Amino acid sequence: MAEIVSTEGVLGGEPRIEGRRIGVLHVATRVLDDETPEEVAAGFDLHLADVYRALAYYYDHPEEMRALRRRKRKAAEKARNRQPDPEAFESRRRA
Repeated sequence: MAEIVSTEGVLGGEPRIEGRRIGVLHVATRVLDDETPEEVAAGFDLHLADVYRALAYYYDHPEEMRALRRRKRKAAEKARNRQPDPEAFESRRRA
């Protein structure tokens, strides 16, 4: 069974399952979205204990998880804002 680690340069340093690029937040989000821990383990080819270890970390570090969610939300918003406006693209294409 793997430990929860944070490594700079791997998943942006976010906590993850050792030896994998599977973040604690990703595992927890899937369980919170109504997948069973068994389904998450099967989907990621993990030991069930690794899923529970990730969930324990998630619940033991609520401030860190909230900050990580905020950071991811801001990054997604920034990426959306950089996307070109499809209508403007079509207008230029037709011109």
